[in-house]
Amino acid sequence: MCLLMVACRTVPPYTLVVAANRDESYGRPAAPAAFWHDAPDLLAGRDLEAGGTWLGVTTGGRFAALTNFREPGQHRPDAPSRGALVEGFLRSRTSAPRYTASLAKTASSYNGFTLLVWDGKSLACASNRGRRQGALPPGIYGLSNGTLDEPWPKVNRAKAAFSRLLAHPPPALREDLFRLLGDREPAPDEALPHTGLPLAWERALSPAFVTTDLHGTRCSTVLLVTDSGAAELEERTFLRRGEPAGRVRLSFTLSRP
Repeated sequence: MCLLMVACRTVPPYTLVVAANRDESYGRPAAPAAFWHDAPDLLAGRDLEAGGTWLGVTTGGRFAALTNFREPGQHRPDAPSRGALVEGFLRSRTSAPRYTASLAKTASSYNGFTLLVWDGKSLACASNRGRRQGALPPGIYGLSNGTLDEPWPKVNRAKAAFSRLLAHPPPALREDLFRLLGDREPAPDEALPHTGLPLAWERALSPAFVTTDLHGTRCSTVLLVTDSGAAELEERTFLRRGEPAGRVRLSFTLSRP
């Protein structure tokens, strides 16, 4: 993911609200969200190049999503796939705080990441770049390719809009969240983060929805989970320059223990 907004236990009747954009090279193969044949309770897209996934949920009430850390020139091609961290949590029965704690010994072997996981009760964070680790209190969180709640322009803008929507959830909340994710307005140059990229790239990557010739928003996802356990996930996929490519919408009931 390259933009991830999460509200956990703050917006009745919703236990969890997620709005996310995955930005990636247009040439990297991926499968759209579906229940996996080898894990029938796991609903997620699938990275067909390195395996794993960027965001997923299970019918047992688990959610996980991960963003890569933007640090030009520091990518290690021999590092294990970060998508395995999301898949590993979704396939496990470990609590969210315990899972993030278990990554302490191996996190440094991965390229930079920030991971959010939810076990149906607790939300937790793990990162090999940020200091914020472990269980998180109920609240609204924003994440891009930095640390959790790092005030990049796209995070600030999206989080403010996300918070306004959730203060009084409208009947068409899902559509409003997709409109938020579709924001293509770039940030002013003076507000851009300094991550080591040329100014033109910082500018191109600053909107919520990214469109460049080779890299951009490949899918937008909205997940709504109510206090009663009703869950709905919709994923909209895109081709180059944001051309719509497909839509998946699935509803199910969580089978919590």
